[in-house]
Amino acid sequence: MVAQKDYILERQAGHLLRRAHQRHSSIFQENIGDGQLTPLQFAALVKLRDLGEVSQNHLGRLTAMDAATMQGVIKRLAARGLIERRPDPNDRRRLILSLNAEGRKLIEFLIKNGGAITDQTLQPLSPAERKIFLDLLVKLAQLNKVNE
Repeated sequence: MVAQKDYILERQAGHLLRRAHQRHSSIFQENIGDGQLTPLQFAALVKLRDLGEVSQNHLGRLTAMDAATMQGVIKRLAARGLIERRPDPNDRRRLILSLNAEGRKLIEFLIKNGGAITDQTLQPLSPAERKIFLDLLVKLAQLNKVNE
């Protein structure tokens, strides 16, 4: 157990992760190439590009968004005319999502910026540190369970 006097905020995992996330979010907004697009919307567009079409619930699970957040992201992407939504013919309660032509055009234009954003975020780290850091983040995020 850590004594109260030994608890230093600037050395705590949650605080450091939040600060790193703030830094990354700023880099994302400055470099993505679309001032209206959020990181969550970008993630949804990338996954739709990868999968072709998917249910809204499944997309939420793949992008680690809860149902309310996913619903907001989808509404904003649809309002921008970037995605198509249709009822699942096998279960009318489910929505099937896909990119439309405008969405495909936008994500193909923006996707090249994604790697540069990651590079800039990880710039303070050496190549070896980057690999270790990303491997540890995957472990912390338990991504191996999500992608199974």
